[in-house]
Amino acid sequence: MTKLFSDNNKKGLTRDLIEALFPMFEAASAGAIAVDRQSRITWINASYSHLLGLADPSIAVGKPVRQVIPQTRMPEVVETGKPLLLDIMEHNRQQLVVTRLPYYDDEGQIEGAVAFVLYDDLQPLTPLVSKYRRLHQDLAAARKALARKARGTRYSLGDFVGASPVALEVKRRARLAAAREMPVLLLGETGTGKEVLAQAIHSASARVDKPFVGVNVAAVPENLLEAEFFGVAPGAYTGADRRTREGKFQLANGGTLFLDEVGDMPLPLQAKLLRALQEGEIEPLGSNKLVSVDVRVIAATSRNLETMMAEGAFRSDLYYRLNVVEITIPPLRDRLADLGVLCEALLGEIGEGQNLRAEITDAGVAALGSYDWPGNIRELRNVLERALTMSEDGGLLDADAMFKVLPQSGREPGLKTAPRLVRPLARIMADAEARAIEEALLVSRGNRTRAAKLLGISRSVLYEKLAKMS
Repeated sequence: MTKLFSDNNKKGLTRDLIEALFPMFEAASAGAIAVDRQSRITWINASYSHLLGLADPSIAVGKPVRQVIPQTRMPEVVETGKPLLLDIMEHNRQQLVVTRLPYYDDEGQIEGAVAFVLYDDLQPLTPLVSKYRRLHQDLAAARKALARKARGTRYSLGDFVGASPVALEVKRRARLAAAREMPVLLLGETGTGKEVLAQAIHSASARVDKPFVGVNVAAVPENLLEAEFFGVAPGAYTGADRRTREGKFQLANGGTLFLDEVGDMPLPLQAKLLRALQEGEIEPLGSNKLVSVDVRVIAATSRNLETMMAEGAFRSDLYYRLNVVEITIPPLRDRLADLGVLCEALLGEIGEGQNLRAEITDAGVAALGSYDWPGNIRELRNVLERALTMSEDGGLLDADAMFKVLPQSGREPGLKTAPRLVRPLARIMADAEARAIEEALLVSRGNRTRAAKLLGISRSVLYEKLAKMS
């Protein structure tokens, strides 16, 4: 392996971490690459060159990374110094899972970044990624604390934790939505992380430097909703303030307006909201003056809007206006493969608040897999907090600790003695890949060149995968 770092400058924590983990990351990945401060390629291994269709790795060295990999986010990592863990990238119709890490000199200046393509097997890297995530928690906590002081966002796409296929698809769609100015509709049960995703889309969009303003429609009394959205003119009604009171549209001007639980909006306000979105103008309560506003709307709901439309409880024209880009966030019971990394992330946050190092055993995660999680990630956090409160093992949570706090309803009988095991993510992905290859060969009647085209991979990659399956 080409040596990426000099021997005399290894004091930075990130540099030491990358030096220690690099061999494991490279061995478990399907490709690795490094860039310098100017985002020029300094090194690329043979497997990544093969994946990119390069005959010789040396061809790429010295070139700007986006000239070789147009969709890469390596320049972003170099510029911001923020790692991108378990991100997704599309290249030549292939969907690749990529981890990108910055590295620094001993003065704390960015020297470059390294990336690992995790296309073939995510499971061996999950503990490594979790450890790397924990080492960056102090920095993330400081960033979130600063964000709270201003009207903005606390979350990025990295805060939507998960490496299962369904979680990665949510991130992929969120990244596509962030690159466009269209309205977004987030669908999902309560507690699945809709607000986290809404903030993440704003953070990755061109409006990131503008306000992000959220309003929970279900939490505002119906008689106050119009004033909350559009503001109030001076003296609009008895007891009204003599000064103009700005509504959420004005506060979000230039940025993003997040409408949480939009399905709870009364019909009269739906009509006014539709007009505001269509015309880009609002009329404050008690005013005859129109005010121009420029907002990007992200709406979310846990209700079935199509059923509500059929019942006349939600306007179809507003639905079609909001539902330009639709992202469905799966419930936790449909992404149990993410339980491990979710517990790592949540316990890190909880432990930080309690000044406690909290961990969970594999058996503890398996015990959590025996429950159907009607409250989703919000309920998972609550269960972990209660387990830590009752723990007598100094923050180490095992299966017994989990069963003590898991609700009895929603658990399958007999699972206290035999908890249902969560299938490893690597096995799930391998099985899905094998089925896809078999179907492609069946459709192509055994023609491997045509099968490779149908799968969106090169013929040599298909041969490699067939060899692994045999």
